Amino acid sequence: MQLGLYLHIPFCQQKCFYCDFPSYANKEGLQDEYITALSSEIALQGGLLSAYSINTVYIGGGTPTVLPIHLLTNLIQTIQKKFKLTNDVEFTIEVNPQTINREGLYRLYEFGVNRISFGVQSFQDPLLKRIGRIHTADEARQIVCDAASVGFKNISLDLMYGLPKQTLDEVEYSVREAIKLPIQHISVYGLKVEEGTVFAKLEEQNKLFLPDETLEDKMYEFVMKQLPEFGFERYEISNFAKAGFESRHNLKYWQCLPYIGLGAAAHSCFQNKRFYNEQQVEKYIQKIKWERNAVAHEELLSHKDKVEEFCFLGLRKKTGISCREFMDTFGYELKDLYGDTIENLKRKKLLSELNGQIFLTSLGMKYGNQVFCEFLLDS
Repeated sequence: MQLGLYLHIPFCQQKCFYCDFPSYANKEGLQDEYITALSSEIALQGGLLSAYSINTVYIGGGTPTVLPIHLLTNLIQTIQKKFKLTNDVEFTIEVNPQTINREGLYRLYEFGVNRISFGVQSFQDPLLKRIGRIHTADEARQIVCDAASVGFKNISLDLMYGLPKQTLDEVEYSVREAIKLPIQHISVYGLKVEEGTVFAKLEEQNKLFLPDETLEDKMYEFVMKQLPEFGFERYEISNFAKAGFESRHNLKYWQCLPYIGLGAAAHSCFQNKRFYNEQQVEKYIQKIKWERNAVAHEELLSHKDKVEEFCFLGLRKKTGISCREFMDTFGYELKDLYGDTIENLKRKKLLSELNGQIFLTSLGMKYGNQVFCEFLLDS
């Protein structure tokens, strides 16, 4: 069996105003201890999982490249030594444009990273400041070009819409700037104000000036129409790629394939269990040091859990879910359980069906969360 491997780097130079991920600024003093603890967890899990091969690795955060390059390359070498990576492994690292230079990119490429994901979000400097980003638009353009020049042939870029005071012209400009760059993949996310973020506090104070629903819809429609015209096909609700450059690691999540997460707050799904590590960096380090295990919570996946996740995760993909695969996995027909639900959603033009595949329509992609809720089963 082949597994996906995720490693979490919980450090960042500055917390973005929209971010509710488990990441922390001003904890640089813990970086060496953290990488030592993470390397210990890698060594332990690499031994326990020696019968498995790893065909996708994803180092995310936080901002992995806020680490000194020698710590990052040491971490990469530890992964390569302790796990059995396939020859065609997809090895991704997330990058904030301002936290690395061309030499650093070359070192990552030299050490085996072959896919890079840049958090750009926008190509307007005033907007970048308003959302708490520390890079400029020119820095983003330059570092993406640098990545291509050192040899990266699989480069992804993140954009956002629905941001405070953002205009439709700004979204159009950012998309057009992105597609000029030597990239193969784009992720586009609409802003969701999450509890505990700077934006949530501003919203409570009526100081967060977001585009209205009509304007946000126009932003969404522009992105969905424009990217395919330039060869970026939508293969998942928020993700677009040129042919053959879909994120193999993220596809594991949507296809309910097994993956292991290492590091603070990292999640895993493996052997019919879902589990995650301690979120606080200090607690994670101590648990690895004294217990050699940082798991904070573990649960067995019930039959109900697996059926629901097969449906609502699978429906995130453009290809949707296969009736045959559902039958092979669970031993009964998808429509025996969800027949009325599927027909109702088809009448509302949210779902479609072709050759045994059930998938979201364009309208369904827009209102995906509403569709997913229909696939939750009563206890």
